[in-house]
Amino acid sequence: MKKILIVDDEEKVRKLVEVTLSVGDLEILHACSGDEALKIARETRPDIILLDIMMPGKLDGFDVCRVLKKDPDTKDIYIIMLTAKGQQDDKQRGLAVGADDYFVKPFSPMELMDKIDKVLV
Repeated sequence: MKKILIVDDEEKVRKLVEVTLSVGDLEILHACSGDEALKIARETRPDIILLDIMMPGKLDGFDVCRVLKKDPDTKDIYIIMLTAKGQQDDKQRGLAVGADDYFVKPFSPMELMDKIDKVLV
């Protein structure tokens, strides 16, 4: 079974994304902080991480992405930034730290599902 880790500090957003993804045969994991995201990613090695940028604590989404992409054990996890930070600078920074794709909230559930379907093939 394919695994997706949803990382967002807002429970409503995590639930909305989970409902969007619930049409497939997926195991959905949740994290509400950067530290928790790193721990879960290292323990479970999800196929995809949907990663918010702005989170409480020491690590934001940019930090999490950078750490995971530098680690040989997690560097191949497909990371999609899913964030309200829609400025071009933010997108460029996300891609520079290793994000594989970038979606701005509010996002199109159909576009997100299409992207996930393509990645999981």
